[in-house]
Parts: sequence; structure tokens; C-alpha cells
Amino acid sequence: MSAEFDASRIDETIHGKLRLGIMAYLSAVDGATFPELKQKTGASDGNLSVHLRKLEEAGYVAIDKRFVNRKPQTRASLTGAGRSAWLAYLDQLRSLISGADG
Repeated sequence: MSAEFDASRIDETIHGKLRLGIMAYLSAVDGATFPELKQKTGASDGNLSVHLRKLEEAGYVAIDKRFVNRKPQTRASLTGAGRSAWLAYLDQLRSLISGADG
């Protein structure tokens, strides 16, 4: 294993399966509505809400609630800190993978 890899540096906030899916999807788009995230992750309403809140509390995701055509709409997007944390997370995984390769 690579001397640079340190498992304790993996961001536990991102590492959970659903939060990882949320972060991966949001890193590829400008933002996503709640139904879009629900569909992309396969999460239930309650589970998605809990994990989005955890990412929001960490400062990784910004939640925007507004009305569109008189209907409430929740939209999530990565913050600058979230994008930085995502890239650091990916670097740690790359380090783990390269250590496993040889």
C-alpha cells in the first residue's frame, strides 16, 4: 500500500453510500432538484432528506427552497467547500487504488 495513503483521512461525511452518490451526482451537474436526486440515487424521501441535511451541515451542499409555478421546489448544489472535499476524497481513493495495484 502506498505510504501516502492514510485511511483516517477518508471523509466519513462523504463516504456513506447515499452521500457518496449525492456528491458524485452533484459534482457532475450545476444542481439538482429533490425528485431528480431521489430518482438518481434510489433513496426514499426521508432518507434523502437526512443525508442532504448532513451534507448541508458539513458545508458541502447548499439547499435552495423556492416556489416554481406555485409548487415548492428544493434544489441542491455543491458548495466550493463541497467540491474541494469531493476532490480530496477522490484523491484519497486514487491513493488507495494505486497502493493496491502495486
